[in-house]
Amino acid sequence: MDSTLEGSSAPRLVLAGFPSDEGVRRNHGRPGASLAPAAIHEALFDLSCGESLRELLDHSKNLGDIQVTGNLEQDQEHLADTIAPWLRAGAIAVIFGGGHETAYGHFLAHAKAGNRISILNWDAHPDVRPLVEGLGHSGSPFRQAILHDSGACRQYVVAGLLEARLVPEHLEFITNHRGQYYWKSQLSTETVDAIYEERRGPLMVSFDMDAVDRSIAPGVSAPADGGLTAELWLHAAYRAGQHPDTLSMDIVEVNPRFDVEGQTVQLAAQTVLAFLRGVEEREGRTAVREGLKPGRFGRR
Repeated sequence: MDSTLEGSSAPRLVLAGFPSDEGVRRNHGRPGASLAPAAIHEALFDLSCGESLRELLDHSKNLGDIQVTGNLEQDQEHLADTIAPWLRAGAIAVIFGGGHETAYGHFLAHAKAGNRISILNWDAHPDVRPLVEGLGHSGSPFRQAILHDSGACRQYVVAGLLEARLVPEHLEFITNHRGQYYWKSQLSTETVDAIYEERRGPLMVSFDMDAVDRSIAPGVSAPADGGLTAELWLHAAYRAGQHPDTLSMDIVEVNPRFDVEGQTVQLAAQTVLAFLRGVEEREGRTAVREGLKPGRFGRR
């Protein structure tokens, strides 16, 4: 066992990258998300932030990128085996994807840690598509989580859906499994706050960058017209960190290969920073908002 997992020495925060886009390929998307973890990590540590947030980052357990083989199922298990001990030790996990197949490995970590969780997904798509020839992909992680034999997924909620991006059967699947969904047109600061206020018990949050409008986030696997604003997106990330029961988050579907002047990678880094600011406020520390202004997106 890693000595930093023992007792009071366990870190408050653990960071890991999952540089996989095999699920995107299987889902006929644009490969390139495997380049995102390193890019987001670099951008995050380059951001200006306050003393307490910098201390939290500097004293986190940084696991680097999980080694992937291209065997997606094996890689997801590896991610889960790597993260689960830290969840059991009480650390908050932040995972840099990768395609949205990252989220299934993320979920498996909770299942292995013995957590029964709600999943909140900020996304233009519900990502509950059926498997293809028995294989999961970037469009199926939450179907796989909902149907997992462990019963570790207590409820699935997705917010930010765009009508042109889905089929009715997927919404029926969510409803039939006691889940909830919100259209992008329903979302406001007040709605985002209400979504978090309704969550009770352990929570896993997934942030798919294709929920953000393509004018702000062009570097994703499936760009969205009419997506969320950066301000609302960052507010959702902040509230995730602030929520007392949030155990982990992931940021997925950033595709540096199609980015414009690094603006999507920068927004992804800002998303993680907003989440960490929420964690700081959750724990009663003074949060510093520097580095979270929309004007700082893109080239600095």
